[in-house]
Amino acid sequence: MRLAVLFCLFGGLAPLLTGDGGIGVDEYQSRRKALREALKEGVIILVGGSESERGDLRTSFFQEPNFYYLTGWTQPGAILALSPEAEILFIPRRSMERERWTGPKAGPDDAVVAAITGIADVEPAEDFESRLPHLVKAAAKVYSLTTQPAAERLRTLLPLREFGDASNALAKLRMTKSPAEIGLIRRATDVTLQAHHAAWQRIAPGLYEYQIAATMSGTYFEAGCQRHAYPPIVGAGPNAAILHYSANSRRMDAGEVLLMDVAAECSYYVSDVTRTTPVNGKFTDRQKELYEIVLGAQRATIAAVKPGMTLSKTGPNSLYQVALDYLNAHGKDRNGKPLGQYFTHGIGHHVGLEVHDADDKTLPLAAGMIVTIEPGLYIPEENLGIRIEDVLLVTENGAEVLSAALPVAVDEIEQAMRR
Repeated sequence: MRLAVLFCLFGGLAPLLTGDGGIGVDEYQSRRKALREALKEGVIILVGGSESERGDLRTSFFQEPNFYYLTGWTQPGAILALSPEAEILFIPRRSMERERWTGPKAGPDDAVVAAITGIADVEPAEDFESRLPHLVKAAAKVYSLTTQPAAERLRTLLPLREFGDASNALAKLRMTKSPAEIGLIRRATDVTLQAHHAAWQRIAPGLYEYQIAATMSGTYFEAGCQRHAYPPIVGAGPNAAILHYSANSRRMDAGEVLLMDVAAECSYYVSDVTRTTPVNGKFTDRQKELYEIVLGAQRATIAAVKPGMTLSKTGPNSLYQVALDYLNAHGKDRNGKPLGQYFTHGIGHHVGLEVHDADDKTLPLAAGMIVTIEPGLYIPEENLGIRIEDVLLVTENGAEVLSAALPVAVDEIEQAMRR
């Protein structure tokens, strides 16, 4: 509905200006208000992505996630200034020469900017540096994203000012998802599951990993999603034991398993789902044994997810420890040793605007957070890796598995792969 209204009001600019798919102006306003209250002793200055930083000839522009979270603004070159008294959005003046190459852009005088962001004061980005001394005049501190190159430029312009990092305050806000955000992540997850189903119908000995990756990515691009949530990981045989393998170049052979860690980004929000399947449609006895141990660890961990638990590797409420204990108590490697040594990464992470979404690792889980649960075993000497990863919404008393519609049991996977 929002996109239709914008199109009626502003014609052909609208599809270029909105990427939210359903987040309202009032939500962006409330996010900015919460951040201003958290950092109320200072002025917050966030610099959005430029076309050279957030996209190039091969990867089209997409907005810096924190900037998008606060504004919904998807065009390059913008700057946001927040103080206890005011909100100002700086965007570049229109350039017909640039627009011949990259398409129409809104300018600071276009009413569409306020309609999308809820910010009434919109000024030319070209005036930002001359306005900066006045913006920070009464501020005790200037907050920015200190790890970004733009922060160094701000320090150069304001050499006598004290700077603080806005990252942790933003992370705390981003950890708990609104109903609109949950809906967008559900959408990305549903499309991701379609991609996995499509892959299962194509997997066969003799095909290459990149052919499966192409089938999966084509599915979510066809559904209208804009990007990969992360580079697709499609690894067969020994490549399944490489955690962030992304070459996707090897031929798959019968008797191997294929690990597919592939997900979509739709309207700036992502999912993250992994399944491990037999290349020829049927697990060997050893593959089945290890797979069911990983699945048991995942089920035990999912059952333990609730507010107050943590994703950390230590502590009394550690979900990682639940998975590790299960793996060590079930099955052995070829030398008779426990399997936990082959679980070489964390149990999960937050998901949202980024696949490893912003978080404050000192905080436990709470209702409204969305995380992954992804135990795995990676055993190079057995020529395989197994990971099972699902996306969960933490609820008041437990969790909802958003990706539950994708089969996970051995018999279900083998049945789904039959053609």
